[in-house]
Amino acid sequence: MYIYKESEIRKIDQEAALNGLSENALMETAGRSLFQELKKLLSKKQRILILAGRGNNGGDAIVLARYLLQNGYRAELVFPMGLPKSKSAKEHFTYYKSLGFPYHEKIRKKEPVDVIVDGLLGIGVKLPLLKELSEIIHWCNEQEALKIAIDIPTGVQADSGEVDLAFQADITFCLHGFKPSAFLLPSAYFYGNKKALDIGLLQTSRWRMWTKKDVQSTLKKRDIYSHKGTFGTGLLLAGSEEMPGSMMLAAMGALHAGIGKLMIGTEESSAAMVCSKIPEATFWYHGLEKVANGEFPADIKACAIGPGIVDQELVEKAIGNLMKTEIPIVLDAGALLPRTYPKGNTPIVLTPHPGEFARILNISVYEVQKNRMELARSYAEENGVIVVLKGRDTVIAYPDGTGFINPTGNPALAKGGSGDTLTGILLAFLCSEENPYYAVANAVYLHGLCADFLIEKRDERSVSASVLAENLGFVLKELLEEKIEPAY
Repeated sequence: MYIYKESEIRKIDQEAALNGLSENALMETAGRSLFQELKKLLSKKQRILILAGRGNNGGDAIVLARYLLQNGYRAELVFPMGLPKSKSAKEHFTYYKSLGFPYHEKIRKKEPVDVIVDGLLGIGVKLPLLKELSEIIHWCNEQEALKIAIDIPTGVQADSGEVDLAFQADITFCLHGFKPSAFLLPSAYFYGNKKALDIGLLQTSRWRMWTKKDVQSTLKKRDIYSHKGTFGTGLLLAGSEEMPGSMMLAAMGALHAGIGKLMIGTEESSAAMVCSKIPEATFWYHGLEKVANGEFPADIKACAIGPGIVDQELVEKAIGNLMKTEIPIVLDAGALLPRTYPKGNTPIVLTPHPGEFARILNISVYEVQKNRMELARSYAEENGVIVVLKGRDTVIAYPDGTGFINPTGNPALAKGGSGDTLTGILLAFLCSEENPYYAVANAVYLHGLCADFLIEKRDERSVSASVLAENLGFVLKELLEEKIEPAY
């Protein structure tokens, strides 16, 4: 579940070779691991076309073809761009031929094909693709066959989401770990389903997927002698006469996530509209103005600001004063603007969607989506903040350069109010959990898992933000009892 940039993979391969694990041995392990996965998907009656390139990706394909043929599968090894050139690929090809197995240098396109395995290009692809290779990819994508990519679909770059033309895989088996482009746009579309395969290398990446087991091992079990003070008082600065619902959704998220006490700083008119629906909360009238003037309630464990707020001048003054304190801060919606942040140990969590992050960085949404991980990582490091860049495969970047990709969630979250609910869950977890990094990752994971849980019972179109919070308790219970899996 680890994630590696192209430079990191190359360095790992070089270090492995220096320490006695040759490229030839790695290729053998990769091909064998691929075979173990493919045999779960294929039958011996199918025509399996294995397209091998001239480099190491092609070498992995050669080993895979050998294992398939040795085990009675109808595999055809083809070198449409020419015979192998890399040292290890040539060695494996020599052994392949010594066993008497056939190969071709042209695709027999007139014969029906059931499975196409893409081993043409690996992580070193340079765009645009050669015309001859583009024609091969076009032909592959037109075939009604199961399409499987080795490590990365041909035409996709390892570190960028930018794509001109690429092999449209149904499944991609990523060797040693995922590449950033598996989570970027538009490149992620070409991976299909993706799975990382262990090939015997030490895992060293500072980025990986956050998993169910991570949540189970880091979510603090509540002591039987706990009281409401144990789980903290959170201040939610939210809502306006125009948007009281944003405040209510954030409040519901916090309350269902187990906050000890929730105090909402808002206007009297906003409170009057929603107080009957969130009776557990207390209200601090004109809270935004008070914080903007330097006034704070006592014993606040964390603060969230932004949902439903429209007065930008007061927001900036309030945030300026909040950043002088030592309490964790969650910034969302109206609080997400370009600004500088103080460097310190107090967590400041930004929760932008791609459009908001694009405005902060003064770039296009397309630029954000094709480089989500690197942009979030660099912004978090440079500004000393935690960035939760929302969307499919939400990016969670920390100021120390580490980060996670969240695997939960689905299009049911693509509605107004979903982010407000997440803000409330984040506030609750920052109040009640000891480790802020885990608190943020777990909040994001569980928010997405609620959506996964709900689409098992209803169409994703009908899932509203308020229903997410209401089901959080059921999701938590089933997760901790091993009864639920993310839909991803």
